[in-house]
Amino acid sequence: MERRDGFERQRLCVVPRPAIAEALGQPVTRRLVVTDAGWFPDAVGHLRIRPQGAEEGIVLVCIDGSGWVDLGSGRHRVVPGTAVLIPRDTPHSYGADIERPWTIWWCHLLGSDLTDLWTATGVDRSKPVISLRALERVTALLDEIVSSLERDQSPARLIATAGIAWRLMTQFVVDRRLPEQGEPLERAMRYLEERADGNVRVWELARLIGISPSHLGALFREATGGGVLAYHKGLKMARARRYLDTTSLHVSEIARQIGYEDPFYFSRQFSRMHGMSPSDYRLHRKG
Repeated sequence: MERRDGFERQRLCVVPRPAIAEALGQPVTRRLVVTDAGWFPDAVGHLRIRPQGAEEGIVLVCIDGSGWVDLGSGRHRVVPGTAVLIPRDTPHSYGADIERPWTIWWCHLLGSDLTDLWTATGVDRSKPVISLRALERVTALLDEIVSSLERDQSPARLIATAGIAWRLMTQFVVDRRLPEQGEPLERAMRYLEERADGNVRVWELARLIGISPSHLGALFREATGGGVLAYHKGLKMARARRYLDTTSLHVSEIARQIGYEDPFYFSRQFSRMHGMSPSDYRLHRKG
């Protein structure tokens, strides 16, 4: 049976539905708007069952205790440091564990861009729970949403919380795509970052990490859209831009600083990536 009363010390904000309807017709908030948000501490007996799903997309972030969620693909455990993303119009149920009920931050979202944001996270019905690498950052964003709506729910405030919600959703995307510390991809990326001034052979890096070159390449393509050497080249060019922007070093010296013995080859590679030569880039006004 669903528990409908509140929880001690809870925070709960529900934006009036006429205000939501108005926001969905405005230039910014039609793309994303927070309709509800809150914080449920030690949520004993918390249970929600929605056989038809919800009109909004639902985000739950567990910071203590535990619970579960079911989107028709079986029950998934929810523990501290994880988030649940439930797409709109998806039948679901979720609740707190009996022995150690969860403490959760949560919000509901609507808007024309919601589907794209959900898709970008890579979450689906079979795997609605994701691990968070930046739990403090995520909870700070949800706290900011709730605090903002507690002040008022004016059109300006809905715009402000829409921006925070965008940051929240893109943080989920980052958490899904970037590797955790100690994973082969993370170790390989760190190795390349530390050697942006040199050259790397893919087979040597793969052997150092302890996986095959093909597996390493697949990991990089999935995470970055390109291969190992393309990622390493991007690091080199980022360092080259920093030298061009902050020093008076000659282009040939910058080339040597990032591992290019032939400055002309470096210039060609730089021009191919940036659409202009290193010298022209240096003269281009920025900021």
